Amino acid sequence: MFNLFKKKKNEPSKGEQYLSLKVREVVKETPDTVSIFFEQPEPYLDYKPGQFITVILEINGKEERRSYSLCTSPYVDPYPGITVKRVDKGVVSNYLNDHIRPGKTIEIMKPLGNFTTSFHSKNKTQYFMLAGGSGITPIMGITKSVLVNEPASKVTILFCSRSEEQIIFKKEFEALKERYAENLEIIHNLSQPNPDWKGMRGRLDSNKVKEVLNWSDDKSTTSKKYFVCGPEGLMTTTLNTFKEINIPTDLIFEESFYTDLDAKETALKASGEMAPSLTREVTVSVEGQDYTYEVSPEKTILEAGLDNNIDMPYSCQSGLCTACRGRLVSGKVDMIEDAGLSEGEIAEGYILCCSSKPASSDIKIIIE
Repeated sequence: MFNLFKKKKNEPSKGEQYLSLKVREVVKETPDTVSIFFEQPEPYLDYKPGQFITVILEINGKEERRSYSLCTSPYVDPYPGITVKRVDKGVVSNYLNDHIRPGKTIEIMKPLGNFTTSFHSKNKTQYFMLAGGSGITPIMGITKSVLVNEPASKVTILFCSRSEEQIIFKKEFEALKERYAENLEIIHNLSQPNPDWKGMRGRLDSNKVKEVLNWSDDKSTTSKKYFVCGPEGLMTTTLNTFKEINIPTDLIFEESFYTDLDAKETALKASGEMAPSLTREVTVSVEGQDYTYEVSPEKTILEAGLDNNIDMPYSCQSGLCTACRGRLVSGKVDMIEDAGLSEGEIAEGYILCCSSKPASSDIKIIIE
């Protein structure tokens, strides 16, 4: 039985990072993808283009959390929205595609994420956007924000889909292209196109990435930014190509939807980069309340905290988002995956509890 998440009687109230949103509209983007738009809460939902929200549902008696990027722009769209692509055996994605209707209320964690940038009307920036499948979701919000805020900037999107029927936001992109003909270029690459498809086809490779970068380079712009979001293969191919042609890392913004923590942990252990596997005690402060508990070698700090019924914020549980972010104020941890954190956040001592294991005693983490 599927139910929207509801707070159980006598359950402690969640913190300020949680919010309830009412579904306003559900739009069928492709046969296996829907966009869900929400009524604006009071006060308005504050978010940056490219950020994500965490949806919290109760399904079959179990709380499920998933992160979904916002497809909207706070500068353009009156209502915030997410786009969800069905995943084979995906409990939450299938539920959202099949059961969500206008009028439903969903609990979320407020927007988070570093896959964003600032905008200014005087910018003359060339934006290169490379996306695959549902990876186009945050890029849509960023693109609309660029077009409305920066009249002298240019946006080039290389969007990889399976077929024409699977192109997410196809009609919306056509409308944007018609309105911003001089500022927007959209190139579709289809892996399984129809026989009459005239555009780019086949798997994305380094040559295609270079080809798009070369033919769309606008000399009237004075700076460049590169955004990449999608499946692991697309991310690897694109980022390796960027490295090959010496694109500075500070110009690259990346958002991954996949990581294998077990494989990364095994590799770190094999290279001797992780502390000995011991049960260690940690103290975690959540909204000013301290909790002390033991973390066994097979558990992360987040997993052990949840086992102890501590209401720690979390979402992806794979080190890609920042929902479980905390500041390490004493002790040491081994962080298996830090992709969700910026270099500045790491330098300030922030860790991701879902991918961190204790590496010393006297560990204290503050989750604000």
